[in-house]
Amino acid sequence: MILLGDRNFAATALLEQFAATGADLLIRCKNDRRFQVLSHLGDGTRIVALGQLRVRVIDARITVDLGSGGEQRTGRYRLVTTLTDPLLHPAMEIVELYHQRWEIETSYREAKARILDGRVLRARTPAGIAQEVYAVLIVHQALRTAIADTALSTAGGVAPDRLSLTIALTAARDSIHNAASILTQSGTDLTGRIGAAVLDGLMPARRSRSSPRVTKRAISKHRAKGTVDRNNYQTTITTHLLTVLDTNHDG
Repeated sequence: MILLGDRNFAATALLEQFAATGADLLIRCKNDRRFQVLSHLGDGTRIVALGQLRVRVIDARITVDLGSGGEQRTGRYRLVTTLTDPLLHPAMEIVELYHQRWEIETSYREAKARILDGRVLRARTPAGIAQEVYAVLIVHQALRTAIADTALSTAGGVAPDRLSLTIALTAARDSIHNAASILTQSGTDLTGRIGAAVLDGLMPARRSRSSPRVTKRAISKHRAKGTVDRNNYQTTITTHLLTVLDTNHDG
């Protein structure tokens, strides 16, 4: 398991707590953050000390071209990760993986708009609210595990984001309503009916798109402050890994 996190989660003590769970980390930090460098790797990345952790620092410049009618945006990223072997985990793959952190927003939508179907929580006590939240999270995790297992077991491989959580949820509900797939053994096959259903309804490959981040008005979730470009653009993303010399020049 690997945990993706943005800059607000790069506090040393917090990263040590995350790492203590056994999960790997890939978290962005501030571009000017200083480290005690332990060694330089052949791909231009560095091994540094971060509290009690030994992590790898990867610097990259990312350019997003919005195509016709849009602009070009360039930003610099400094990433720290516990994936320290450049042969097993090439720096370019790690930078591309970090880009997927935004998919947590998709997960929020799946929980609120799909599993809860827009309903508010019913409990009237803190303990009851916690119980309901955990129930939603457990259902979401089970469905996403079934989807991931299905993707991994498919000949030739298929991207998990092409498998619909809505279809998986419907298949799970139908199994419960029909008393199907009753467990009679200790083993559990999450990919059975759910896997067959999501593979029958494959979605097209996800496009690379960009939409502006806006501050919404408190009185309305539909209107934003100021003049906002509300167009969605298909993007072309170019990544350039930065060496120590590059970062010194940028600084």
